[in-house]
Formats: sequence, structure tokens, C-alpha cells
Amino acid sequence: MTPFGKRVRELRAARSIQLKKMALDLHVSAAYLSALEHGNRGRPGPGFVMQIANYFDLIWDEVDQLKELAQLSHPRVPIDTSGLHPKATLLANLLAKHIHELDEVSIIRILGEMGFDEKDRV
Repeated sequence: MTPFGKRVRELRAARSIQLKKMALDLHVSAAYLSALEHGNRGRPGPGFVMQIANYFDLIWDEVDQLKELAQLSHPRVPIDTSGLHPKATLLANLLAKHIHELDEVSIIRILGEMGFDEKDRV
């Protein structure tokens, strides 16, 4: 599941909206919406993000958060380390190889080292 998908699911649950109803209301397939929530599709486009924000009547700061989560929700992330220190390339490759082995505590610790406060966003 992506951060964006998690947030959309939380919004649906808080309002007791079934996935099929939301998909029908937004004129997309339930399969697409489910795949988006589960991270099986690429990140949504800005138009669709706004469509979802309007659907839930989000206020401006919630809209900004949803846009940011969408940007951070591509399930297959390319990392360009050309021109960086060789250790940056090593880090990127090791992360790609071992990310599935990291538990949530380790992930939160790494995010914290990068200055990302996951409690505020994910």
C-alpha cells in the first residue's frame, strides 16, 4: 500500500464509503481504485488527486497533504545516482535489494535520519 492509497482508504473508512460506490461516483473502475490504494498502479495524476480531494470536501491543508502523498506514492521508484559518491550508488542498490527485509521500526528510523517525520504524513 502506498501513503496515498492508505490516506484514501482512511478517508473512505471515516465516511463509511464503499470502494465500489466511490469508484462509481468518480467514474473509474473499482479495480483501478483498489489497485491505486494497494500500490499496484503508478501514482495518480494531479487531476485525479483533485477529484478525490473534492469528493471528500477536503480543506486546503488536507488537499496539500494529499498532493504530497500522491507525489511520494510511486510504487516503483527509479533512483539516479549518476554523478554522486559511489557510496550513494551502493546505498541505493542495497536499499532496492533489501527493502522488503526492513521492519517498520527500521523504516521509521531511516526516515527520521532523513528528516522525515512520518507521524505527520503517513
